[in-house]
Amino acid sequence: MGNLKSTLSDLNLRQNNLSGGLPEHIFESLRSFDVGHNQLVGKLPRSLNRLSTLEVLNVESNRINDTFPFWLGSLQKLQVLVLRSNAFYGPIHQASFSQLRIIDISHNHFDGTLPSKYFSKWTAMSSLGTDEDRFYDKYMRDYGSGDYYDSLVLMNKGVEMELVRILKILTAIDFSGNKFEGKIPKSIGLLKELRVLNLANNAFTGRIPSSMGNLTVLESLDVSQNKLSGEIPQELGNLSFLAYMNFSHNKLTGLVPGGTQFRTQRCSSFEDNMGLFGSSLNEICRDAHTPATQLYETLESENEDEEEVISWIAAAIGFVPGVSFGFTIGYILVSYKQEWFRNPFGRNNRRSRSSTTH
Repeated sequence: MGNLKSTLSDLNLRQNNLSGGLPEHIFESLRSFDVGHNQLVGKLPRSLNRLSTLEVLNVESNRINDTFPFWLGSLQKLQVLVLRSNAFYGPIHQASFSQLRIIDISHNHFDGTLPSKYFSKWTAMSSLGTDEDRFYDKYMRDYGSGDYYDSLVLMNKGVEMELVRILKILTAIDFSGNKFEGKIPKSIGLLKELRVLNLANNAFTGRIPSSMGNLTVLESLDVSQNKLSGEIPQELGNLSFLAYMNFSHNKLTGLVPGGTQFRTQRCSSFEDNMGLFGSSLNEICRDAHTPATQLYETLESENEDEEEVISWIAAAIGFVPGVSFGFTIGYILVSYKQEWFRNPFGRNNRRSRSSTTH
């Protein structure tokens, strides 16, 4: 393959049985490099930072054992970085990913805290600003141009799905399944084009930053299984595109926002937060908050009603064939034994008269 090093632009070797380490100094002009779902080990080759044309790097589901590749921040065209399900470890140093639109580093061993300004230089996800009409125009322009990423697996709205031919308007951050701690950076609110945010299953503490209310196109938010405290920011109730959210298994308290999007969520999205309350939560978890005795009486009443219905059905099943059978027998007797039916003793009377004559 070294013979193609100056001409090969897209290399997809995912879902094979490749082993060993990634090679050094083979490719020069790669735009997309995907070796996901193999058995690769070792470290990411530092020569990758020389691929000035690289837009997509996907090494998911291997056995790569390395620290966070902050040095990839020097790649001015890198838009997709997927490291999920490997053995990466240590803190993720602040880096300037100016063009990054999708980053998935979930299910590794990353730890440490994220500085408050961690996302401040991720400009490709924060270009919306206050002009939402400009975002809409960009959306339609990208959609019409047929500009796509290669396929990848992404946790979206609580479901792990493989996305094929992804429009470049998609923006996603998945840091779930690691050991991050400390506060969620307030700078997350700068990423106004962000659509998917997953910080679940870490050890984040403190409050959910109210700056998340600036994420006006956010569709999926998961901060479950952390150690977050305080209230759910009321600003999140204004996010009209937020179709999925999960705050479960934290230490949250206070009033649940009353936005329409909150009222459409499942009760499980708020479970194991004993301090949450509010009319929205009562509406969402109406059945879950029913007292046990009342619930038992309701179920018992329903069972009695069901038994009564079943009894009536059984009676009908027995009654209808019985009536039909009776009418059938009656018809046979009337049709073929009319005389006997009119005078059941007539035949015996004739026999008596005959005996007397003889």
